[in-house]
Amino acid sequence: MPSSFENISNISQAIELALGPVFLLTGIAGMLNVMSGRLSRIIDRGRSLTERLIDNPSVHQENINKELIILERRRYFTSLAITSCTVSALLVCLVIVTLFCEAMFNVPLSWIIGYLFILAILALVVGLAFFLREVHQSAKTVRLNHSREK
Repeated sequence: MPSSFENISNISQAIELALGPVFLLTGIAGMLNVMSGRLSRIIDRGRSLTERLIDNPSVHQENINKELIILERRRYFTSLAITSCTVSALLVCLVIVTLFCEAMFNVPLSWIIGYLFILAILALVVGLAFFLREVHQSAKTVRLNHSREK
């Protein structure tokens, strides 16, 4: 059984090691904030278009339906991005918990920490890829609407 001083020393080292993942969590939280803001705007736009169809059935239904389809695709990609980034954040939290368990119980868990960290980064990459897909879809839609006005 390690002495009390060794245990405190191990815990302070775990705190130092956990700072990197904590900063990663902060970055992921910022990305989730941006993504949820985009999702809110997509949903608001969809509601607005749906209300316009209900209030005035004589509007250009075909154009509104096309935009609703695009908005649904964007909503889908944004939801996938949010889910992937949330999974990444959860995995980073597990990395931090495992670091502390390793320090407190003096059990070698570095291989678990490594796997969890790799999975966290892969989930983040997937989330960012879905987010990039949604951003490109949005830019394409704006470009199409702009070219129609000319």
